[in-house]
Amino acid sequence: MKFLSKNVKIALTVLVGLILLYWGINYLKGINLLKPSNYFYTEVENTDGLLEAAPVTVNGFQVGQVREINYDYSNNKITVMLAMNKNMTVPEGSTINMVSGLMGGSSLVLNLGKGPALKTGSYIPTDDVPGIIDDVKDNVVPMVTGMLPKVDSIINNVNGLTGDPALAAALTRLDAISRQLQASALQINQLLSGLNRSVPGVMNNVNGITNNLSGTTSNLADFSASLSQVPLDETMNKLNTTLANLQALSEQLNDKNSSLGKIMNDRELYDNANHAIASLDSLLMDIKANPKRYINVKVF
Repeated sequence: MKFLSKNVKIALTVLVGLILLYWGINYLKGINLLKPSNYFYTEVENTDGLLEAAPVTVNGFQVGQVREINYDYSNNKITVMLAMNKNMTVPEGSTINMVSGLMGGSSLVLNLGKGPALKTGSYIPTDDVPGIIDDVKDNVVPMVTGMLPKVDSIINNVNGLTGDPALAAALTRLDAISRQLQASALQINQLLSGLNRSVPGVMNNVNGITNNLSGTTSNLADFSASLSQVPLDETMNKLNTTLANLQALSEQLNDKNSSLGKIMNDRELYDNANHAIASLDSLLMDIKANPKRYINVKVF
């Protein structure tokens, strides 16, 4: 009995260990054997990275996982067993498509139909809907392949440009220009510093000019006040009278019938006056030359 009991203990221990090992391996795969599930099947032609314990999602939410993947030698297809959540109802008309992930591996997406619920163990047909990786392969990869020659040409052009001696010379000139700009900035700073030191003296001169202008303005105000006291009306009347007299005199001088006009415009009178002046001048000259002829002095 002791020997049998010992063998039974060993057998039970080994059996429990195998059960725990099987459960642990499946648990590490993501398969929870203790969680109740509904089983469905689907057939695919290519697993394309699909592994056991891969998720089965509906609208991005995981509702099951891949439990087994077996090859059906009778029809040369791969049968996939799906373990769905016990509360998950799969209606008729539902389909499954396989989607490749960006980081590798694939998952199954369940597209729910609108018919009555399928029985456990039913087959769900597959639907060939391209995933992200398939779209990348079909659209992006050819585009990238076509761009590679252009990229290679651009790289060659960039290499040629960077190796051009003219570029090095231009960079050298830019470095010299930068040094000149830096020196100019330093000179401008020094000039601004000098201006800052000169500003107080300039402001004092401005204040002096302002004071002089204030005095000038005051003098102009006094002069304006003096002008306001001058009898401008009386002065203008006198000026107008004087101008009228001058105008009347000018009219008399221009009028040949007036006395002044006759004097100014009579040629004979002018000639007689000249002749009289000439005779008077000759008489004075003769008096100076022969005074005795005209002055008789007697001495007693």
